[in-house]
Amino acid sequence: MPETFSKWVACWGNATSITDRKEATYAKDLTLRYPIRACFSGSKLRFHFSNLTGTEPVTISEAYVAKNAQAKDAAENYVPTPITFDGNTSGTIPAGEEILSDEIAFNVTAGETFDVSMYFGDFTQMNAGTAITGPLSGGKYSYGNFAKAANLPDDLTRKTNWIYFLNTIDILTEEKNFALVCFGDSITAQDWPDYLTLRCAREGFNNVSIIRRAVSGTRILREYRCITYAAYGLKGATRFPIEMNVAGARSVIVQHGINDIIHPVGVEVNKFRPWSDMPTAEDLINGVRTLYIQHARKLGLKVYSGTLLPIYGWRTYNENRDIVRMAFNEWLRTTPEFDGCVDFDKAVRGHDDPKAFAGGFDSGDHLHPSALAYKAMAECVPEALLK
Repeated sequence: MPETFSKWVACWGNATSITDRKEATYAKDLTLRYPIRACFSGSKLRFHFSNLTGTEPVTISEAYVAKNAQAKDAAENYVPTPITFDGNTSGTIPAGEEILSDEIAFNVTAGETFDVSMYFGDFTQMNAGTAITGPLSGGKYSYGNFAKAANLPDDLTRKTNWIYFLNTIDILTEEKNFALVCFGDSITAQDWPDYLTLRCAREGFNNVSIIRRAVSGTRILREYRCITYAAYGLKGATRFPIEMNVAGARSVIVQHGINDIIHPVGVEVNKFRPWSDMPTAEDLINGVRTLYIQHARKLGLKVYSGTLLPIYGWRTYNENRDIVRMAFNEWLRTTPEFDGCVDFDKAVRGHDDPKAFAGGFDSGDHLHPSALAYKAMAECVPEALLK
């Protein structure tokens, strides 16, 4: 029987947050290109573009979707399909808002890669984006308008791990397909969601997309009001309701809270990081319960906890911080308020010293996992979430 495409499901997605405040905050005559691996087959696409953290409108001069041109001779058959907005080839994203493109007829086969290219002709405030890493993540930018080009010019192009404005891609696909949302901070902004996507493809979990909603440095309970730490993003109370706008979502894994624990150092060290920001385990529990669990239940989502990883050796480590982490983890593992627990901590910690990463699992900063550890995190996600 032929496939019936009748359901919109998010097939790719990231958070949108405040970009790092560098000297240059505007771009002009710029092309952005992001390759997207299709996890589902489908007949139409629609694109969410976000300027959530921008303070000025952003105009996309033109945008296209096209089958990736990496295969031999593919460049000769590179056919960019315009992404339109109310029938127009240009679209403006108001400050603090998100826009949705028209539905674009575009046949996709699971496993294919397609490019999303955007061109910004006028001065554009680059204040809405998120940095992500992983084997499936990243893109390129070029000086000039090459949005329709099969290949970007080497001398005018560089790689980037910042995803600007492109927030989510939905595909019209089969009814049986669904999305799993991974919500968190830098641990989730880095590699494990990509490895989970690759695991799903390898093990035949072909009906689930992995949607990443993660911002490096972000906290559950607080956010920074200074340009030095602006890129650490919005607090959980602000982020979660926005980022759970995911078509076809069935479940969410929440792995969040380590920055609440490790950031405070006292105003005598850093005026923006007072000791009054230091939470108790009960503070974190109440935050997750009221900000995440209750909202997810209203959306009909299943909610799974993700335990916090070891921090022994991190530059602000002390025993009191780890006591808070371990008490919070114990609640994440045992409370019946979740539908289950993904025990990331158990997957990466040492057997002899559970306060630290296992051998080969520490990236070197004693906070972020190595590539091997990210793979272990992906492997420990229960199959029940992927079926």
